[in-house]
Amino acid sequence: MTEPRSTTTRLTVAQALVRFLTVQYTERDGVRRRLIDSTWGILGHGNVAGLGQALLEYGDGMPYHQGRNEQAMVHAAVGYARQSNRLSAQAVTTSVGPGATNLVTGAALATVNRLPVLLLPGDVFATRPADPVLQQLEVPYAGDVSVNDCLRPVSRYFDRITRPEALVPAALQAMRVLADPLDTGAVTLALPQDVQAEAFDWPGEFFAARVWTVRRPVADPAQLAVAVRTIRTARRPLVVAGGGVHHSEAEDALREFADLTGIPVASTQAGKGSLAWDHPADVGGIGHTGTATACELARTADLVIGVGTRWTDFTTASGTLFAAPGVRFLNINIASFDGHKMAGQPLVADARTALEALTAALAPHGHRAGPAYVTEYTDDKERWEHRVDAAFEAEDPYARPTQPQVLGALDDLVTGDDIIVNAAGSLPGDLHKLWRARSRDQYHVEYGYSCMGYEIPAAIGVRMAAPDRPVWALVGDGTYLMMPTEIVTAVQEGIAIKVVILQNHGYASIGGLSQTVGGERFATAYRHRSEDGTYTGRPLPVDLAANAASLGMRVLRAKTVDDLRSALAEARAADTPTCVYVETETADTVSGAPPAQAWWDVPVAETATRPSAVKARALYERLASTRRRHL
Repeated sequence: MTEPRSTTTRLTVAQALVRFLTVQYTERDGVRRRLIDSTWGILGHGNVAGLGQALLEYGDGMPYHQGRNEQAMVHAAVGYARQSNRLSAQAVTTSVGPGATNLVTGAALATVNRLPVLLLPGDVFATRPADPVLQQLEVPYAGDVSVNDCLRPVSRYFDRITRPEALVPAALQAMRVLADPLDTGAVTLALPQDVQAEAFDWPGEFFAARVWTVRRPVADPAQLAVAVRTIRTARRPLVVAGGGVHHSEAEDALREFADLTGIPVASTQAGKGSLAWDHPADVGGIGHTGTATACELARTADLVIGVGTRWTDFTTASGTLFAAPGVRFLNINIASFDGHKMAGQPLVADARTALEALTAALAPHGHRAGPAYVTEYTDDKERWEHRVDAAFEAEDPYARPTQPQVLGALDDLVTGDDIIVNAAGSLPGDLHKLWRARSRDQYHVEYGYSCMGYEIPAAIGVRMAAPDRPVWALVGDGTYLMMPTEIVTAVQEGIAIKVVILQNHGYASIGGLSQTVGGERFATAYRHRSEDGTYTGRPLPVDLAANAASLGMRVLRAKTVDDLRSALAEARAADTPTCVYVETETADTVSGAPPAQAWWDVPVAETATRPSAVKARALYERLASTRRRHL
């Protein structure tokens, strides 16, 4: 007996894809969410008649957001996905050519940070009726290559849909990767413009609602037993909380583990906020931009418990931070690849389930860090907080603020509801050292790719995911000039983000780094050329406040610390996109925060005639000699 044939529906490839996306869901812990919440787009000849028409056709089921820059649209989608704990994502569609290649930086950022985003770039004709077409890159040795192939190395899944029926398996694979906490990142379905508009008889089952279960893998019993024994024998253990704590929503499990054991918890940039700043076990950021408390504990730790961290060079101080002889690593990670880093003992599992299992196994024996060790890090933390207070304090309310004083004024104002978005420049270092995270998701610093221009579009995505919470984008002038365009989107959509522009007339972070490596701040200031040809003349007459206002944003100018406090309070209360513009001290004195508490390897010229570079090389060789491989 033959089974009855499925009912089919005749749609274009683009229409079928949009309809398919409207019925995809994730589910974790019994909570179901739309997998693809909405679509960002800039329409051109490569997608206007295909996906553009389909989004119009299914506008009731797939909300559409009009962007201004393709890279920025990906940043907005990434901000949304991170705020949604990777359980909901957004799609981004572009035309062929420059629209498609503009996606590459955003895709790399998403994949480095393991955050889901669906990219739907238009592509050249699959049937090649005219060859080349407008914006087509001709590759003489390969007829099947287009600019979209640039997205292959930065995508966790890539496919080019050259025939309608190929969409079915490709779309299913795309959803699988987006919803998989181990594999997720940028997913690219390249869509030739002729195929987008081609009709096909689609099986009805393709449009049935699908639920993609987001896994919480439990620890292997043998690995768990080893982990428990390892913790029990440690005298100076230290937890390093990474972004995986947030992705897993494991903050409560981490707090219970810390409450039971008394083991101090340091955090990476992605993991900051895993414990509230005032929790007794929280010792702040770790690594090159970390606190003195956390870094000193790291140097003397005999066991380092990494939870959801990739062990980047900033965290490990380029392999110099964990200096104790015989130090061991226990790595709790959903990815075996990360679990085996630092020659560590892996505990391959979801962060929440692993921490809960460890707490349950340690509880019956009352395992706890020694009282002298707890007193040591508690006292050190108190001393560090005095340094934070000093950096935040402004003795003269009528003076121009330093960058830490800007953070201090914001710190005085916000509650746990506020979300702080940042990514690049000198701010991530100051924030990692100084910011007092009050809630699990308040601290949103993208430091996996540290992409200038991320902040404003990402803040829009965050606000979309958290529409009732104040969302702040903190940007320096260098970052602002990279990508202010999505201010127009915020104004158009009525997305009430708050942007704080810190004008310091140059690349403050790289200027400081240049100074330490013998580069003498070469070409890092935003100034006119001097007679000697260097950029050391008067500051450029650039008015970023006027620029933001010209894009439709309400702007509040703050010249003094007192002005700043009033402007921040007014911006927080605003229900429209609002900017606070403040000119801080010059690039030479922009920070004022405590200096780096650990090294970072940036190679220095081995031969040079300038004394600054010769001196920097000698220091580099001394510090590099302390680097070790953990084997």
